[in-house]
Amino acid sequence: MIPPLLGIDIGGTGIKGAPVDLETGKLCASRLKIPTPRPATPEAVAAVVAEICNAFFAVVGDASVGIAVPAVVTRGVVRTAANLDTSWIGTDASTLFVERLLRPVVVLNDADAAGLAELTYGAVKDASGVVLLVTLGTGIGTALFVNGQLVPNTELGHLAIDGFDMCDKACAAARVNDSLSWKAWSARLQDFLGYAEDLLWPDLIVVGGGISRDAHRFLPRLRLRTPVIAANLQNEAGIVGAALAA
Repeated sequence: MIPPLLGIDIGGTGIKGAPVDLETGKLCASRLKIPTPRPATPEAVAAVVAEICNAFFAVVGDASVGIAVPAVVTRGVVRTAANLDTSWIGTDASTLFVERLLRPVVVLNDADAAGLAELTYGAVKDASGVVLLVTLGTGIGTALFVNGQLVPNTELGHLAIDGFDMCDKACAAARVNDSLSWKAWSARLQDFLGYAEDLLWPDLIVVGGGISRDAHRFLPRLRLRTPVIAANLQNEAGIVGAALAA
């Protein structure tokens, strides 16, 4: 039997974590969510991550923890900070969290974590060829798979159309912030996915994030060559994928 591991998903508005049953991809306990501190500096975020680890110590002990961050991560070092404080850029996140948590740590991009979860347990499990997973939340994250192999840190959410960063224009938060109808927001998503489709010619597009629970409101409005489906794990994918990476 595989023991549960802790997955933590750091977002622009909240940091959430839970122990994960790696045999099923299900959470072993209700997730704990704490607002992302402002400013979201490395030290402030690490303090919240430590609080979540302590909350689940009885379940996972001091076993390895996976931590998903909304940034490009190469060899444990954070390279971008779209929804975090800019002091993250160049931070050795692996060392930061190991020193704070006193346990082994794996740090990876949040969309890549969600993609790994969907690849192992969800909508991408039986897919072949080129698969693009798009997570829609505070921003847009992407995970790209080629025959089941992850191409890490793709960051396609920052594609620019007509001079606008689509991460700001077509994310789920933009629908609320700009008071858009589902139809109007779907048109923005169509522009983004259509552009990505023309660049990559994927065999499948999977839309994830919390908004995927409302997939019936916007997926039928999209007009793409590529089949588009909703992710299975929705907003838990980042937590599950982080634990899986650990």
